[in-house]
Amino acid sequence: MVANPTLMFPDRAEEIRAATSEKLLTVENVNLEYRTRERIVRATHDVSFDVYGGDRFVLLGPSGCGKSTLLKAVAGFIQPTSGTISLDGQAVRGPGADRIVVFQEFDQLPPWKTVLQNVAFPLRVAKKLKRAEANERALHYLEKVGLASFANAYPHTLSGGMKQRVAIARALAMQPRVLLMDEPFAALDALTRRKMQEELLRLWEEVNFTLLFVTHSIEEALVVGNRILLLSPHPGRVRAELNSHQYSQDSFGRSDFQRSVARIHHLLFEQTETA
Repeated sequence: MVANPTLMFPDRAEEIRAATSEKLLTVENVNLEYRTRERIVRATHDVSFDVYGGDRFVLLGPSGCGKSTLLKAVAGFIQPTSGTISLDGQAVRGPGADRIVVFQEFDQLPPWKTVLQNVAFPLRVAKKLKRAEANERALHYLEKVGLASFANAYPHTLSGGMKQRVAIARALAMQPRVLLMDEPFAALDALTRRKMQEELLRLWEEVNFTLLFVTHSIEEALVVGNRILLLSPHPGRVRAELNSHQYSQDSFGRSDFQRSVARIHHLLFEQTETA
């Protein structure tokens, strides 16, 4: 039995949709494949969803379900074998400054550049800003992530969580249409991961960006996202779409939160378990 792909938790879904901005990103019937030495592997099958301006949209599923591959396709790094991806009504045909990715790895910052230079350099290259203007904007976003005092530090002197905050500042400074995050906190310890989730939500409240976030953690999806797309085990198919705006960092110990975790687990794996 396959879950209804429009299934939602009981909530104010219609009220939320009425208050949401216009449709920004559309993924329609997308199939993605990659080649190994032995064969061609299908990563996703007929995946469709829409992201609206200001959404915190989460792609949630087990390892190997194609969620990171799907994020890379939205970023323009790979092309679908079939289906379409469009941003503001225009087909995505390659990478662009309107979609910036924050990856899981901590070594995404060039080590020979200071924190300030790491944030400012893409602004000078992609946005054609002068040095002073790029540095001013870079400092603004470093302040947003609480790292302005580390502007002249080098990446090797920073903790993993601090490096991710620099990467987030660099991405937000580009003012993308959609911020793409590929399991950005997965390699952090539990306490730092929770702190980074709090920081991300605080930034979203302040900056009001649109977020497409990949995770395999049900708890993280419920806290970070206001909308969640569940993808089945390999190949990734849409299992359900849920609203989760009612949860926050304070929800972890609540019984309704734990029931939602259990329900999502069932939706993700019921097809495998009943096969």
